[in-house]
Amino acid sequence: MARILVVDDDPTVREVVVSYLRAHEHDVVEAADGEAALRAVRDRPVDLVVLDLMLPGIDGIEVCRRLRETGDVPVVMLTALGEETDRVMGLEVGADDYVTKPFSPRELALRVDSVLRRSGASPAPQRLADGDLLVDEAAHTAFRGDRPLALTAREFDLLRFLMAHPGTAYSRDDLLKDVWGWSIGDQSTVTVHVRRLREKIEDDPTRPARLQTVWGVGYRWEATP
Repeated sequence: MARILVVDDDPTVREVVVSYLRAHEHDVVEAADGEAALRAVRDRPVDLVVLDLMLPGIDGIEVCRRLRETGDVPVVMLTALGEETDRVMGLEVGADDYVTKPFSPRELALRVDSVLRRSGASPAPQRLADGDLLVDEAAHTAFRGDRPLALTAREFDLLRFLMAHPGTAYSRDDLLKDVWGWSIGDQSTVTVHVRRLREKIEDDPTRPARLQTVWGVGYRWEATP
């Protein structure tokens, strides 16, 4: 688990990014401006900073510059600006990667994991096993026995998350936020992906043994004995 600081003055963006990174098993703290970000890093070191370029007061470029003066914490910079000069400016002051808004939360999480691996601050991706099911996070593949499972990206994320948290019941809202980073979404999306996933991993999808329904709550992964 890596400790990550998310810095953005937009509370909606922070909520989405924080939820998605926590779903990727990271310890996440947040700040709404540059001064708060620098205080947070001084108070307790972090393994990576997700940093918005356009911040009130001290902007992201200056925050990154000051971080580089005192250490080598990896920085993934966010911006609503897509000009090449902005990307170059961020990289010149020491940003390790650059993501332009609007962005996919899943892409950002993968970029963060990649930067952490390069910096040596993140453990290697997991291989999750349960009975005849195997999920390889690094290869982004899933198998049932010797047969590869044809999963969409969202199905893969759902399977990986539930297998990593057996025995815990999650509501549809929880799964929207924790798996896909959606602060707002249609709960039927979860229902559809659960149904499709059951068709691929259960012996009898109408009587699921692994991906179980918890009535009045949502869903729970039941590990194979």
